[in-house]
Amino acid sequence: MEKRAIFDNKLLPYALLLPQILITLVFFYWPASQAVWQSFLIEDAFGTSSEFVWLDNYRDLLSKPDYYASMLTTAWFSAVVTFLAMAIALLLASMANKQISGRNAYRTLLVWPYAVAPALAGVLWLFMLQPSLGVLSKLLRANGVDWNPLLNSNHALIMVVLAATWKQISYNFLFFLAGLQAIPRSVIEAAAIDGARPMRRFWTIIFPLLSPTTFYLLVVNIVYVFFETFGIIDAMTSGGPARTTTTLVYKVYQDGKLGGDLGGSAAQSVILMAIVIGLTAIQFRFVERRVNY
Repeated sequence: MEKRAIFDNKLLPYALLLPQILITLVFFYWPASQAVWQSFLIEDAFGTSSEFVWLDNYRDLLSKPDYYASMLTTAWFSAVVTFLAMAIALLLASMANKQISGRNAYRTLLVWPYAVAPALAGVLWLFMLQPSLGVLSKLLRANGVDWNPLLNSNHALIMVVLAATWKQISYNFLFFLAGLQAIPRSVIEAAAIDGARPMRRFWTIIFPLLSPTTFYLLVVNIVYVFFETFGIIDAMTSGGPARTTTTLVYKVYQDGKLGGDLGGSAAQSVILMAIVIGLTAIQFRFVERRVNY
């Protein structure tokens, strides 16, 4: 028989929901509506007056080649960071889930990077990969690699990818480890008795049972790359060199805060929000079909 929660006071459920509804309205729907309205306006050079220009900001934005370049950079950046952060986290979680001495200490150390702010993570990796003084850059130069992310766009992209991936691994590690611990040991032991080798057990039993966790992390990681990597990019490269590390969210900041184009920046934020919502909807529509609950 299904158990249902019964409230004697009819107003209690609404009172419990009210704080979350207010937070959502104040911190999401109200700023989003303001951005949509701002995207139809253009302000004068002094910011004293604004004019309603309909879709002119969108037309001007979609006619600029550098905006499409930022889209390609964001697509490449999000795909690489999401794949690396999830793959490495799954590998580390699989190792930490084994019966080894000191595993609690390993788990604690692997979780620590999640407490580091994105901007601080960017600064840490910038120090290690600084062309002339960085520890890692010295090792690269000693092995014949002319490392210079200040001038080389590929090096700058690699540096940002490393920092963004390192920052997100801990979050993914927590969920993958929890998912691995929820898998019954009897299922894995039965497969081992039947003669399945470790890799076969992982791909045919463990990984399919982790599909709900993997799907959730896929959605979260894409949102993370699109929005939360702003601090890393700003601290490490400021979108350079030659805007090769400028993602969509950083371009919103560049054009709005630095360039003073508030209408165009608002239009970019609306398009970015639509892209993320569309990607999330596509994932729930097509990817979730392969999830085994």
